[in-house]
Amino acid sequence: MIIRFSSLGDVLLTTPIIRSLKTKYPDTKIDFLVREEYADVVKLNPYLNFVYVLSRSEKMKLLIKPLVENNYDFIIDLQNNFRSRMFKTQLNSISHSYSKPTIEKFLLVRFKINLLKQFKSIPQRYAETLPDLKLDDYGLDLFIPQSIRPILTGTNRYIGMIPGSKHFSKRWPTEYFIELGNKLLSNDIVPVIFGGRDDKELCERISAGISGSINLCNDNDLLQTASDMKMCKTIISNDSGLMHTAAAVGTPVIAIFGSSVKDFGFVPYGVKNLILENNSLSCRPCSHIGRSSCPQRHFKCMREITPQYVMDSTLKFISEL
Repeated sequence: MIIRFSSLGDVLLTTPIIRSLKTKYPDTKIDFLVREEYADVVKLNPYLNFVYVLSRSEKMKLLIKPLVENNYDFIIDLQNNFRSRMFKTQLNSISHSYSKPTIEKFLLVRFKINLLKQFKSIPQRYAETLPDLKLDDYGLDLFIPQSIRPILTGTNRYIGMIPGSKHFSKRWPTEYFIELGNKLLSNDIVPVIFGGRDDKELCERISAGISGSINLCNDNDLLQTASDMKMCKTIISNDSGLMHTAAAVGTPVIAIFGSSVKDFGFVPYGVKNLILENNSLSCRPCSHIGRSSCPQRHFKCMREITPQYVMDSTLKFISEL
């Protein structure tokens, strides 16, 4: 049993572990325990035997009983929080738990002491949970059924934009996305805007400011979003779960990092990528998860990454693909 309840990006980043385990132990049956809202990430994964889904309203004890009856040989806890530890205790199996670099992140955020310079991606850190497990050279997995067809058609040059992120300090300014989108159009490139339920107002505002853009924000239809991301030449994104979705379908990613830094490990995995960040600031990172406002009140980590700079970087990036 692998446990990773949330969130979108974190669950996607477990998929190299699933694949590598199945490759190394082909006769092993692997089950996965995930939150209901992120089940689409793994529900069609052919390397999994069964996906158990935990809803927000469901009482944990109702799910525990069938899990106990499975008599697992091993539990791999990649969430490592209070709830996942409760499941492990009830299942009473040999377990391995992801060791979070909590102290290292605290020192980097609070005192700018970087003990994470020897960069490791999150899948690499997950793999260290298990003795002698080596990852393959492939990226993330997200399996899309043939019944889901992309909305995007034709031979247009599409570049995706992902303007949303859960926290303000991870969001490149709205007006910058609008300016960038219009610059793309002037270069005969069609901007395609992606987002989920919480991004609808933001995506509508950006789409209204870019005449000729395509707004594909939807009600958290992950597999439809992923299908259309595959049609894009590249995706320009904040540090977000949908950034990892783009990587999972093999689309090159340009990631704009504000309050977060790549040292935390949450980078586009397994695809050609470019990370744009302001390395001139002594206040970065101000958080490892994101903040609701800039503690310095200048937000230079994002505001000094100009639309023209992103445009120039994008044209150079796609010319090398």
